Amino acid sequence: MPDDKEITIYDIAKHLNISAATVSRGLQDNPLINKNTRKKIFEAAQVLGYRSNTFASSLRTKQTHTIGVLVPRLNSYFMSAVLAGMENAASRHGYNLIIAQSLENAEKEKTNATTMFNKRVDGLLISLSYDTENVHHLEPFFRRKIPVVFFDRVDLRKESTSVVIDNFGAAYDITKHLVEQGYKRVMHLGGNIMRNVYKERLEGMRKALKDHKLPFIEKLHLTSTLSEDAGVEAAKFILSLPVKERPDAVFAANDTAAVYCMITLKAAGLRIPEDVAFAGFNNDPISKVIEPNLTTVNYSGETMGEVAITNLINHLKGVSDLSITNLVTLRADLIIRASSLK
Repeated sequence: MPDDKEITIYDIAKHLNISAATVSRGLQDNPLINKNTRKKIFEAAQVLGYRSNTFASSLRTKQTHTIGVLVPRLNSYFMSAVLAGMENAASRHGYNLIIAQSLENAEKEKTNATTMFNKRVDGLLISLSYDTENVHHLEPFFRRKIPVVFFDRVDLRKESTSVVIDNFGAAYDITKHLVEQGYKRVMHLGGNIMRNVYKERLEGMRKALKDHKLPFIEKLHLTSTLSEDAGVEAAKFILSLPVKERPDAVFAANDTAAVYCMITLKAAGLRIPEDVAFAGFNNDPISKVIEPNLTTVNYSGETMGEVAITNLINHLKGVSDLSITNLVTLRADLIIRASSLK
């Protein structure tokens, strides 16, 4: 079928060799339709790219002036800043946002993506969940040429733009700083390396250690969700090690894990940075509340949000083409504070 053809219930009916009335009832999850038939109808609808007629009045222009935004978590300072930047830019250009969170769950991300598609959004902005293994659930958008812009946690594709920071370079700079302070056993609290942000931060750390002829100690590399609980568990792991095997510095891939690890170690009597130094990532407000203040990386969530949505809107308006500019890399700065200074 042509990419610009609106898929109807008649197309689904023809595809499955059943009546349009059955398709209509099946899409409404009518219990009168056999459960297996309903499942086949929903699957066919997704494969063919059917979108429910939520905005009938938009069919003539094929535009709703609505943009979907999928984020991993809403209760994040960084994501709040990103959304603020998006809202500002969207309102300037006359667009509305539909915002949903995956709660770091790939299945919920898939469900939300389908909802956005059925809501007939003009484009999609997405930062991938912690455990998303692929972006097959975005194929309906790609097939229908509905623009998708990834930000922060991205999947590089030729038909999309991704907005990121130089995670590798920032992690390299943090590790270099720790090494130059004299720390030799650097621990890494990392995230799932399926996500570009955590993979690149790990690689940046490895490269900095190698360049300074220091080993990357596999035992001191912990992978987690980087939550508050993960920070506490990391501290318990450190305390379980013989004193000579403990790290003398910790680089965490976000500030939350770093801070909660610090709090737990301090409660156990360790001194920071005398016994163990710390560096985080994101420059969340918590990094300036913890004592000593946390060394971290600063990058503007608001700028990332504005850049991501502006790229998408420019594409919608025909000003630019997402397939030409595949990667936009924003500035990130190392902020050195007392948690890492000898």
